[in-house]
Amino acid sequence: MNPAPTQPQSNPLESPVLPKHEPLVVATRGAAVESIHYGSAVLLDAQGVVRASLGDPQAAYYPRSALKPLFAVGMLRAGLELNDQQLALASASHSGAPIHQQVATSTLAAANLDETALRNSTDLPYGVAERADFLAAGGTATQLAQNCSGKHAALAALSELKGWDTANYLQDERLLQLLADTVEELTGEKISGVSTDGCGTPVYLISLHGLARGFARLATAQPGTPEARVAAAMSTYPELVAGEGRDVTALMRAIPGAVAKDGFEGIQAVALPDGTALAVKIADGGDRARMPITVKLLTEHLGDSAPAALIELASSPALGGGAPVGVLTAL
Repeated sequence: MNPAPTQPQSNPLESPVLPKHEPLVVATRGAAVESIHYGSAVLLDAQGVVRASLGDPQAAYYPRSALKPLFAVGMLRAGLELNDQQLALASASHSGAPIHQQVATSTLAAANLDETALRNSTDLPYGVAERADFLAAGGTATQLAQNCSGKHAALAALSELKGWDTANYLQDERLLQLLADTVEELTGEKISGVSTDGCGTPVYLISLHGLARGFARLATAQPGTPEARVAAAMSTYPELVAGEGRDVTALMRAIPGAVAKDGFEGIQAVALPDGTALAVKIADGGDRARMPITVKLLTEHLGDSAPAALIELASSPALGGGAPVGVLTAL
């Protein structure tokens, strides 16, 4: 006999409430528009007042890795001791260069742990050049090379400090509550949903407004506070927060004191030293569209004081036969 048919699985998106995104970035080829990236964004001034609002910034989004600096604040508050390089890497989606892996290892070693304590997924280095060098040297996918290993090294170290089970830190309710409480306190809003990020840590639904507000809290914190320490570590070591050739690293180098972090699926958050902050979500998750709209909002805010190194990040060419034939740029 044939088995009875199974009931279809329910689809959580049968009646989705779709964000009201709008066109943000366009790619041209020749005289034609080839692609359009929709999305949402918000820019807050130094007093937290909305100065630019595009699309649907009050809808709930997963900030993905842009939550890492907020998580780092929570870990410092809980008593974890990290030097500035280790703290920058705890906030990072790093490229997997030798320096990144060395700093992650040092975080573990300071807690008398090693790579076996990591519970993130395995991967090759995220950076293109770093991955090529790693493979040429015979490397294979590891947890240490994966772009979240700095955060996971810090999570494991905190668990060791607290006497929690380091083998199961991703399931420890005390640690998970610490992360959630920190996100809610810094963003100033309640988490509206929880899921799991690619590396295994929780990821929380919040608005772009809340994300921008959280980054502003980092950039304007009083010296010596956990928030200020995270901001200072990131802006001092931007090459650890991302890597050479990465746009987030270039942005923080272009604007001294800025705090910037990207996240998978088209997320970008930035705060300037005066508290001006923005957050972006690209609707289709397209990574290439993050920076054009981010730079447009920042340069419009900064006006004539916008540094040339920032403006250079505003667009990238579309190539045909190796020559520019179009451009990717914000609308």
